Amino acid sequence: MGNLFNILKKSFRYTLPVLFGYIPLGFAFGILLASKGYGPEWAFFMSVIIFSGTGQYLIVSFLAAGASIPHVILMTFLLHFRYFFYGLSMIDKYHKIGKSKWYMIFGLTDETYAILSTETPPKDISRGAFYTAVTFMNHCYWIIGSTLGAIVGNILPFNTKGIEFVMTALFAVLVVEQWKAHKNHIPALIGFVIPIISLVILGSEHFLIPALLAVSVILMCMRPIFEKEERL
Repeated sequence: MGNLFNILKKSFRYTLPVLFGYIPLGFAFGILLASKGYGPEWAFFMSVIIFSGTGQYLIVSFLAAGASIPHVILMTFLLHFRYFFYGLSMIDKYHKIGKSKWYMIFGLTDETYAILSTETPPKDISRGAFYTAVTFMNHCYWIIGSTLGAIVGNILPFNTKGIEFVMTALFAVLVVEQWKAHKNHIPALIGFVIPIISLVILGSEHFLIPALLAVSVILMCMRPIFEKEERL
């Protein structure tokens, strides 16, 4: 128990940006869900089982619109297609860390990916323990925020117009943190420019997947160059 507490304690500071993002973001989701007539238990179990901010916000819209199951499945798959590329880049990091990797695969959100792809574990904590602790704490932050939001949303009336913007704000903070953490900004610029080009050419409804594919191919081709620069 003492060792577990030590791991959580030393990993906690790495998750602070996510804590301050997930609590209000989850709270906003809970309020939005409550505004559609769903209780706190829905927010709790959705956050435990689904654990996807964008996915859960999307599902709220589908529930309100009465969308069909096939439509929900297709849109959810397209929305989360980016995790395929996240997973590819984490293969080396998740290699040989035991059974906990299955939970970490499930819990790999944008924010958790931002931490695990940039931070080095403390010297006295194993890589697997650090990754598991970060993933678990981020998961807990989201569950707590969304459940509290649903409880409050079912007690007090809220105007939910524009509430989804909190997710955009969190992504903006993470981009700034990633920019500061790396001296080489070429990958970030590639990830910024390619989607804009794709958006202009293909339009807002069709740009995402081609942009993700293009960015992934370019970064994989340039990976040896980036790794060589990091070793210098």
